[in-house]
Amino acid sequence: MLLKGKVSIVTAASRGIGRGVASVLAREGSDLVIAARDSEKLKNVANELSSKYGVTVIPVSADLTNRGDVKRVVEETIKNFGKVDVLVYNTGPPKPGTFLELTEEDWDYGVKLLLMSAVWITRDVLPHMIERRQGRLIYITSSTLKQPIPTLTLSNVIRISLAGLVKTLAYQLGRYNILVNGIMQGYVDTDRVREVAAARAQREGRTVDEVLEEMGREIPLGRLAKPEEIGELVAFLASEKASYITGSLILIDGGRTLCI
Repeated sequence: MLLKGKVSIVTAASRGIGRGVASVLAREGSDLVIAARDSEKLKNVANELSSKYGVTVIPVSADLTNRGDVKRVVEETIKNFGKVDVLVYNTGPPKPGTFLELTEEDWDYGVKLLLMSAVWITRDVLPHMIERRQGRLIYITSSTLKQPIPTLTLSNVIRISLAGLVKTLAYQLGRYNILVNGIMQGYVDTDRVREVAAARAQREGRTVDEVLEEMGREIPLGRLAKPEEIGELVAFLASEKASYITGSLILIDGGRTLCI
């Protein structure tokens, strides 16, 4: 078990990538605090992981665009476990659309969801990690940092700021043995990707299955990733086996992104 005795926070963990990550971390022995807006789904995930892997899983209902909710996630972690070893920052998707389709309100919300929530939760966990002179900060971003998707303007523009956050924090926090990395995942078989496929299918007069098949053909491995495959990379980065990896943005997309 790579993470036995560790305490991890995973945000946006009621479904999709967040749930896949939480599942792998629990399997590897980490106790968890999982956060998301849907409290019922979150409780179900917590109960499932706890009974399956024998770890303690605390669900905390939270909206990452709400500063108070974000703070409460970390407070509950310290209250229940007295420490936090690993932060896995993940968010739900921003509104899709082209630049001309998005309003200023969409941009304001997107910045809160994709950037400020990361800043807030990082500020909240850092004092506890610095005090113990150890920790892992892992940010789930997107392969759009390397290769933008035309209809995901908010994701293309705002998520790239996390690359700057990863590089800056890695430089500043190395002295405390806090390692900071980002993950740039490609197409993962989640509700979000299926929603994007459905919107594309409607625009092009095709079926969702046809679009998903085409997306798979764009990937050298011929398929979308499973959420748990992102979790395997997270678990490695959170473990002592990755003790000299920091400041990295790691692409995991089945070979789809062509630029270096």
